[in-house]
Amino acid sequence: MALLSILCYPDPRLHTVAKPVAVVDSRIKRLIADMLQTMYEAKGIGLAATQVDEHVRLIVIDVSEERDQPLVLVNPQLVWTSQETHINEEGCLSVPGIYDGVERFDAVTVSAQDGEGKSRLVQAEDLLAVCIQHEMDHLMGKVFVEYLSPLKRNRIKKKMLKAQREEQR
Repeated sequence: MALLSILCYPDPRLHTVAKPVAVVDSRIKRLIADMLQTMYEAKGIGLAATQVDEHVRLIVIDVSEERDQPLVLVNPQLVWTSQETHINEEGCLSVPGIYDGVERFDAVTVSAQDGEGKSRLVQAEDLLAVCIQHEMDHLMGKVFVEYLSPLKRNRIKKKMLKAQREEQR
């Protein structure tokens, strides 16, 4: 396993739409293992392949307290959403240190393949539902700050660019 570099907003690669995974082969299984290690090391609860500059429809999630219940979703598709929504405080490994409210469905059902390529249906609510929606946005080339007002988004962009410049010194 290897730690992967996480792209930081406003990196244009974060806006790449991911392509479907044709087959869960050894390369994809290695990517899953590396993404899980990277997510755990970064203290995140979800990570999309797009965030590590791999533009395939793959996300890993673990919202468990013990950090021992990884969920792998290959080619996820929303098949049902609740009518109810809430604004939830979200953060993102690609936008470190920034948190803001985003409206999401309270519950979702997702059709996907697992890390072995087997089809599965995942019913999720609360934090898991929010996380799935957030990570699926990444696969569509969308970062959570794009839900915010242009003013907030521009402030975040400037802050992130400044932090990246200071890091390069």
